[in-house]
Amino acid sequence: MPTPMEKWVEEAAALTKPERVQWCEGTEGEHEQLLKDMLRGGNSLLLDRKSFPNCHLHRSDPRDVARTEKVTFICTERKQDAGPTNNWMAPQQAKEMVRPLLEGAMKGRTMYVLPYIMGPAESPFARVGVEVTDSAYVAASMGIMTRMGRVALDRLGRSDDFVPGLHSNGDLDPSHRYILHFPEEKLIWSVGSGYGGNALLGKKCFALRIGTWMAREEGWMAEHMLILGLEDPGGRVTYMAAAFPSACGKTNLAMMVSALEDEGYRVWTVGDDIAWLHPGPDGYLYAVNPEAGFFGVAPGTNEHTNPNVIEALHRNTIFTNVGLTPDNQPWWEGLTAQPPQGLIDWKGQAWLPENGPAAHPNSRYTVPARQSPSISPRWEDPAGVPISAFIFGGRRAKLEPLVYEATSWEHGVYSGATLASETTAAATGAVGVLRRDPMAMLPFCGYNMGHYFSYWLEMGRRLAHPPRIFHVNWFRKDSEGRYLWPGYGENVRVLKWMLDRISGAGETHETPIGLVPTPAALDLNGLDISRQNLEALLRVDPADWSAELEGVKEYFGKFGDDLPLELHSEADRIGRRLQHANVATGR
Repeated sequence: MPTPMEKWVEEAAALTKPERVQWCEGTEGEHEQLLKDMLRGGNSLLLDRKSFPNCHLHRSDPRDVARTEKVTFICTERKQDAGPTNNWMAPQQAKEMVRPLLEGAMKGRTMYVLPYIMGPAESPFARVGVEVTDSAYVAASMGIMTRMGRVALDRLGRSDDFVPGLHSNGDLDPSHRYILHFPEEKLIWSVGSGYGGNALLGKKCFALRIGTWMAREEGWMAEHMLILGLEDPGGRVTYMAAAFPSACGKTNLAMMVSALEDEGYRVWTVGDDIAWLHPGPDGYLYAVNPEAGFFGVAPGTNEHTNPNVIEALHRNTIFTNVGLTPDNQPWWEGLTAQPPQGLIDWKGQAWLPENGPAAHPNSRYTVPARQSPSISPRWEDPAGVPISAFIFGGRRAKLEPLVYEATSWEHGVYSGATLASETTAAATGAVGVLRRDPMAMLPFCGYNMGHYFSYWLEMGRRLAHPPRIFHVNWFRKDSEGRYLWPGYGENVRVLKWMLDRISGAGETHETPIGLVPTPAALDLNGLDISRQNLEALLRVDPADWSAELEGVKEYFGKFGDDLPLELHSEADRIGRRLQHANVATGR
């Protein structure tokens, strides 16, 4: 008698009609075969065996290079359950629309069956999924990003407690592209895209969109957060989780080489993108990284910004849409100061600067996490690691100070719910366009975000030791447009102040928006930064923040009655403090 997983796979095969079905066991030999299948597909090639052993370059269809939020849907029976920030479609309507695109979609192709575990294999917090796909690239990438194969089947047994995901490249026509999530069924359908965020269904689709729904039902949290451990000179490691929108240094912080290593402060990487957090019996939140690999953006990554990942990438890595040097090595903008002669661009053509970048701006690397020199000894701890601090951060040229601490859990949730980042000219054609991205979860929350804020508030009340909440901004500029803070490995100086705050020390200055460190509280030993720039970094301007508050209130209005009253109250409290500060300064 077939298991529930086997029965579902049979139904998926009956719908998509593949030529053959291959169940993946997760062995090294099988992974090598998947890579050979990629090469036979014609869109992949083997990189230089000496400098990049077992590394491959994959070129996707030029129409298929990023997540497509406009065709990503949350399919719940009630529209209100999806909320105002998600695209919504009723489940029956969604299936009737997309089923014809899946019927016979795998004719003449292999269906790869990928049973996988999200989370450390032995962890009680880990969950099982199965993805069926007609893409060898997806199958090989899932083998890096998850614990895939027999280990998942053995864990699942005959249980029906798994998340099924059906993926087909289809014809890659953008008009035939849909990424559907059915949280009430814990089901995912994806068709028309082979890009990682749309096709590696264990990642954003399961770990966050379905994961948030499951977490709320079961009493835990699924968050778009890195997890790091900061080791102090005494060898004690304090764990923090951080949520940043794109282009705000999330992966670089997770894998940072500390500027204070000589003082005994080292950063350990537990995860760079997603955290599953469960309340522990001691009243702390414990976090596991559900992924087994890193799926990172290549452009801008180099020996200065992220030396740990650069070292990791030199073996067993799949690169997507990067450039190619004449000696078969990957290259992207920012890797070296000057592009090498004879580059081939991400489309496979001789690179000409007037035709755009050699690597697509969203080009990627997929690499096993274990290969990073910074990987934490506890990154696969079945119990997870205790989280002492949450960090939110965005890109703001003027408004936000380098760092501030929330004065309460409710205030911290407010700071996460109002998280915003300014776009760059390369992305939007205009500098400084503000995009609000609460908890960096705007594209990833699988239910009504107003209810999500309420769940955060509830979680804080359930914890005897909720994490302290901080907010950072590495991107403040002076009047000439120059960054005031050097960033990268120097960011550990801010983490060290957070460590002081967690231990009950660390001097602060109270402002209307929270607790800002005094200039003397930051360890600036060996850092060349002027007193003027430091004061500018830590400045909170009440007039600017009053204008910000008006924007926050307007944003909150889109959630209507679903926005928890506590956030309205926090906004009112901040408003009163700002008003007093403005009066005191004569504004």
